[in-house]
Parts: sequence; structure tokens; C-alpha cells
Amino acid sequence: MAGNGVASIGECMLELSGQTGPNWRMGFAGDTFNTLWALHALSTERPATYVSAFGDDPFSQGQIDFFAENGIGIGSSPVIAGARPGLYAITLTGAERSFTYWRGDAAARQLASNPAALSKSLENQALVYFSGITLAILDDAARATLLAAVAKARSAGSTVAFDPNYRPRLWRNREEAQAAVIEALAVTDIALPTFPDEQMLFGDATPQATAERLGQLVDEVIVKNGEAPALIAQGETLCEVPAIHVADPIDTTGAGDSFNGGYLAARLAGHDPLEAARRAHRVAAAVVQVRGALAPFDMLRAAFEG
Repeated sequence: MAGNGVASIGECMLELSGQTGPNWRMGFAGDTFNTLWALHALSTERPATYVSAFGDDPFSQGQIDFFAENGIGIGSSPVIAGARPGLYAITLTGAERSFTYWRGDAAARQLASNPAALSKSLENQALVYFSGITLAILDDAARATLLAAVAKARSAGSTVAFDPNYRPRLWRNREEAQAAVIEALAVTDIALPTFPDEQMLFGDATPQATAERLGQLVDEVIVKNGEAPALIAQGETLCEVPAIHVADPIDTTGAGDSFNGGYLAARLAGHDPLEAARRAHRVAAAVVQVRGALAPFDMLRAAFEG
């Protein structure tokens, strides 16, 4: 029987944002961590675990300390001698962002190096979340280990949520990404794709096509599409939930990840998918009004409650 916790699997990097001249602000972020941050802010009664692998350098220790200061643990994630975290910088054109990465030898690529530790981190979780980026940073053997651990948690009662989050530069080719995503969907209860990603990866013509395709594989599908409505598919039913227009966004980094966190928090709290998507849109609208991927907890909570 699954427990009460929430676990997110992937890579948290050092984030450089808010450039002023030669100076940058450093924080910690990454797609699955951004989702867990919002989910934890909105589900404080649930133990939160970020499942990854960490180095033994000062920056890795800074990450772990930052997590702990905000009530997030690392479970049985390995700490690897000589390893270090990845790094990315956000460059803004208006509010739209682009990223530059340094992550080729990041510790997180070894998150499945100890299968027993990985499985232990996923024990007693009400929800297990991961993404296509989690898959992309792993080699074939590690990817199989990860999916086996997720399947084991699911068979023990955890709900599994997955965002395909396709980033072409992380994959050897499109076919490899397609195969890995389809394998992940086979162990997924809630899918949270983004339409432009699915259009790139699978050639879907419309959000409806994405929803219908994934609806054949997963019971609950929420297709995000920027400021266009989100599309929810449950069985044969498709419902649109309008997004919230923000007139003057500051930074769109992390909006989709935070939508996922808001949606999953609402579902765990017992809200139906339509209400969960409404709340998730409000959370995403709050996040684009701050620099970087992480908004303050109180701001997320206020948005979630409306």
C-alpha cells in the first residue's frame, strides 16, 4: 500500500538567472524539481523527496541544504565522490527564455546507478513523478532500471505522473525519444504533455490529436499548450480549461512545470481534473511573474486557492 509522500525523479541544476551586467543570481532548478517545489508548497502535509544523484562538492551540498531548508529530502539518493551538478543560464528576450547548459557529466546521470537505493526512495509514496528529461539523461541500462523502479512503486499503490517534456538536444535521435516515452507511458497513470513538444516528437496535428493518442495509453491526460486552453482527456471525454493571460510576464521559466505541480497537488487533495487544471493555470500564471523557475511558497498557495 502506498504511503503519504510525494517523490520526483530527475536532475536539479544550478540556475543562473536575472543577469545584471556581468552579474548573475544563482539558484537551483530543473524541470522535475520545479514541479516538486510547487507540489510541496501546495501539499505541505505530505513528505517530499527529490530522487536524483549528487556530487560531494560544495555546490551539491548547497543543493541538498537548500532542499532541507524548504522541507524536501533526498531519500536514498547516492552522493558520488568527485561528481558535481549540472548548470544552466537563462537568457531572456522580453519574458521569453532561452537556455545555455553545462550538464554533460552531471551527477544526476547516475541516479539509477544503485537500483536498490532508487527503489527505496520510491517506497511509501502516494505519487511518483518523472519526465522525459529524466529519461534523456540516462543511458539505456539506467533508463530500464528507472522504469522498473517506477513500475514497482506503481504496483505497490503509488500513482505515477509523467511529463514527456521532449528536448531534442538531449536525445541521440527522435526515434530513441519516441521509444523511451512510449515505455514510460506504459507505467503512467497521469500524463502531462505539452502540445508543441508532442507535435515535434510524434507529429500530432492538434492538441486533440495528442489527447486522443495518449488517451489510448493513459487513463488521465492533460495537454498543456501555453496560453491556449489545456485539454483534459478521460476516456472518451475531452474538455478544455482556459489558461490565464498575464499581460506583462517577467519570466516564463518553469510555468509548465509549476502547472504540473499545481495540477497534481489538486488531484491529491481530491479535486476533479477540471478544477485541478483551473488551479494549475493560476499557479502557472503566478510563476511567470517572478524571475527564475521557483516562486515563493506563499505566492503559489495564494494562486492555488484563488
